[in-house]
Amino acid sequence: MTIRATIAIAASFAIFTVNSIALAQGDNPPLRIEITEGVIEPVPIATAPFVAETVDAAAVADEITSIIVDDLVGSGLFRNIPPAAHIAKVTNFDSPVQYSDWKAINAEALITGSVEVLPDQGISVKFRLFDVFIENPIGDGMKFTGSRGNLRRLAHKVADVVYSRMIGEEGYFDSRVAFVSESGPKGNRVKRLAIMDYDGANVQYLTSGRSIVLAPRFSPDGQRLIYTSYESGVPRVYIMDIATQQRRELIETVDMSFAPRFSPDGRKAVLSLARGSNTDIFEFDITTGNSRQFTFANSIETAPSYSPDGRSIVFESDRSGSQQIYVQPLNGRADRISFGQGRYGTPVWSPRGDYIAFTKQIGDRFHIGVMRTDGSEERLLSESFLDEGPTWSPNGRVLMFFRETRGEFGAPFLVSVDVTGRNLKRVPTPEFASDPAWSPLLK
Repeated sequence: MTIRATIAIAASFAIFTVNSIALAQGDNPPLRIEITEGVIEPVPIATAPFVAETVDAAAVADEITSIIVDDLVGSGLFRNIPPAAHIAKVTNFDSPVQYSDWKAINAEALITGSVEVLPDQGISVKFRLFDVFIENPIGDGMKFTGSRGNLRRLAHKVADVVYSRMIGEEGYFDSRVAFVSESGPKGNRVKRLAIMDYDGANVQYLTSGRSIVLAPRFSPDGQRLIYTSYESGVPRVYIMDIATQQRRELIETVDMSFAPRFSPDGRKAVLSLARGSNTDIFEFDITTGNSRQFTFANSIETAPSYSPDGRSIVFESDRSGSQQIYVQPLNGRADRISFGQGRYGTPVWSPRGDYIAFTKQIGDRFHIGVMRTDGSEERLLSESFLDEGPTWSPNGRVLMFFRETRGEFGAPFLVSVDVTGRNLKRVPTPEFASDPAWSPLLK
């Protein structure tokens, strides 16, 4: 399909301020990137090293430029032309663009910018995006301002705007990933709840590792995590405020509770309760504790995930005799949507609402795949000894999951892949890692 960038961004938020700079006249036709399911030729872009507008800004400008390039190239949709190949050298943010110099190196788009270190040690970043072919800016120039400690977020926000204007979709770089950080021998792993930037930077540990933790999931505002912990000896669902790390058990019950997810409005949570040999799916009001049972089959129902509109859930069940995926309106009956070879599990609804991601086992091989919400157009994106636990990027373009290697010293690590199956790559973490969960875009 053809995706055109027509998005103009203007916002204000707690940590950063953003302003449009009156640098462009009118709405100019954007670049067009053709995205097909199989092959995408990355768009050649030139990112001129950002100009240091204050004496102490040179190192900051270099770091911000590098992060922006890493974000865009890492998406698999862009190819950066290195500065050594640049004919024109941008030394002043306000200098006119010499389009012929950028055409000569086959750049289709150009990013220029500048960085200023403010008297209070804050940082101001300005940037422009240009369509080299038609010799026009793509949208207005913009400025982001934030603290020195949020340098990476400033760079991610610039990359998100560039991505959005060129792809026509919301970006995903200014986001975080919660995961289970694992260390120690395979039979006795210490598992800690952790959080990091989407690219593996700024890892922060949220639990001590004294008890096993599993399957963290973000609230819609990105400020809380819901997860399963064994600190009482059996699996129970907890909610944690990320900023304070204060936590509480969601429900008081003698039953095992696990596999939780927030509702799209953040007011409720859906999860599994195990009673004897049977496991069913319930919804709980987070404030009142009032509950509602969704499934009643004499089987194991687990791994529920809401649709983005909150009107349905998708879950896995063995009610048909094998592990399969079902979709159920909150006031209706469940319909099976998986009918291919093998077993299906851990379904999760795309934030766009168009696909459901899942884990699939065929024989001794595991896959991460996607299908339409009616089960059609199934497509497998990965294959290995063990691939598990998909989670969607905020824009529904990328999936992250964990892969475990075989053998006595096998260990899990995080992997991301484009929804088309392209650009599969490892996500760096300081220790072994499993159970990723992608946050919404940060505010």
